[in-house]
Amino acid sequence: MSTTDSRQTVTDTTKTAADQAVRETLEDYTLRFAPRSYRRWTPMVVGTTALGGIAYMADFSIGAGIGLTHGTGNALVAITVAAVVIFVTGFPLAYYGARYNIDLDLITRGSGFGYYGSVLTSIIFASFTFIFFALEGSIMAQGLKLGLGLPLWLGYAVSTLMVIPLVVYGMKALSKLQVWTTPIWLLLMVGPLVYLIAKDPGTVDRFLAYPGTNGDGALNTASVLLGAGVCLSLIAQIGEQIDYLRFMPPKTQANKRAWWTAVVMAGPGWVVLGALKQAIGVFLAVYTIAEVGPAAAPEPIQQFRGAFDAMMPSWLVIPLAVVLVVISQIKINVTNAYSGSLAWTNSFTRVTKRYPGRMVFVLVNLAFALALMEADMFSFLSSILGFYSNCAIAWVVTVATDIGINKYVLKLSPLQPEFRRGMLHAVNPVGVVAFVAASGLSIAMYFHLLGDTLQPYSPVAAAIIAFVVTPLMAVVTKGRYYLRRIDDGIAEPLLDTDGNPSAVTLDCHVCHQPYERPDLAACVTHDAVVCSLCLSTDKVGDHVLPATA
Repeated sequence: MSTTDSRQTVTDTTKTAADQAVRETLEDYTLRFAPRSYRRWTPMVVGTTALGGIAYMADFSIGAGIGLTHGTGNALVAITVAAVVIFVTGFPLAYYGARYNIDLDLITRGSGFGYYGSVLTSIIFASFTFIFFALEGSIMAQGLKLGLGLPLWLGYAVSTLMVIPLVVYGMKALSKLQVWTTPIWLLLMVGPLVYLIAKDPGTVDRFLAYPGTNGDGALNTASVLLGAGVCLSLIAQIGEQIDYLRFMPPKTQANKRAWWTAVVMAGPGWVVLGALKQAIGVFLAVYTIAEVGPAAAPEPIQQFRGAFDAMMPSWLVIPLAVVLVVISQIKINVTNAYSGSLAWTNSFTRVTKRYPGRMVFVLVNLAFALALMEADMFSFLSSILGFYSNCAIAWVVTVATDIGINKYVLKLSPLQPEFRRGMLHAVNPVGVVAFVAASGLSIAMYFHLLGDTLQPYSPVAAAIIAFVVTPLMAVVTKGRYYLRRIDDGIAEPLLDTDGNPSAVTLDCHVCHQPYERPDLAACVTHDAVVCSLCLSTDKVGDHVLPATA
């Protein structure tokens, strides 16, 4: 076979992969910019859908675990500290996702990591989704065992398999599911708490006075930081919020108040509800110790069983507790499976230049989650989350610092996010070095490699190192590793007069589909344009623009 024939074969294979990718990603624009033509929801619908994804029961377990170990006072301070960090770091990420209609991986690429460098953080995020899927699945299995008598191993399988039909569909199906189930979930979650406090105000005093098993209840820095480290494992939740916020409509003078309200509440504001749930978890755990016993206190199904038992007929208690757990598990685990599949697919497509189909990685993510459940990850929850938080903090703080400091203060990072192949360097040392240094040193501290005294400070170290090293690396490199080239070869402006991504459409030369301006770049071999996903699956680089920067 001649060289020309071989090249043609590779090109034909690339086109086939691109065609498959196009067919499977146009439902909800996975792996690419979300166009204005698709974003027909109001800010309120998008915000409600995004908040529906945080209906998980894990917060109750996390709060209970911290409170039972360190006491209520330390737990509440730890929860507050973590919530402040999560809110501050989540704000710039949520804004960029909603303003420019791209997910957190696409934001990460142009915010210090480079086109291939962000594969590291995609894997971190994918790990987040299956860890928390496993946690929610474990809680649901506990509910199914209590309500239906199913053995735990079977409950794990049921909680995993039941989300597959739901996650096949994208944003359209998920928005309906989240909007309609949220009121029921809120009523079942808040009702018991209000009733218990109204019936017996003394429960509040017992809750506030609970000392924990590792001390006398006095505030202790090490206890607060250890607890905050566990809570900070949730910092990567902003990635799942952005998976919804990328579908926000353009920000205009007419909708700016509703737009900002939705972005703040459903972006970094998710942690306000999350922190409240963790505090409720401590409250219910203390209540459950008195009513049921310490063994059941960390389990949300037992917490709500005890609360429902105090306010309604016994025959209704277990069914309602199971309904609450099942609704919560479905609401969050369709999001975990969906977001995880995007992260895995994104990484695989970039590295191999081949798009295998998102459903393949839905199954991969669920397989990892099921393995964790069968290994009884619930019993060593705090250890898993404490370790994982170091990686998650290093990533999110690095990206947030790049946006807040490197873009707006130092002006060394491009203000507009860039994610297209050919426009970015393969690896940007700014983000990669900061992330590796922050996560590596904090993990060493977590595993006592730098001494027992420093161990509780590992999450603080991850945040501080990422915050300091990110701008330092930008200064050292003078920002020259952000963009491989400045001009994408298209005369049409990238943004409209309001600063929103342009809605002008052009046809992709490879897949022959129309795409909006931000998703396209000029082709190096033809007088045409190519969409971002076809650039990603271009095995021989036929269409990738050369470097100029």
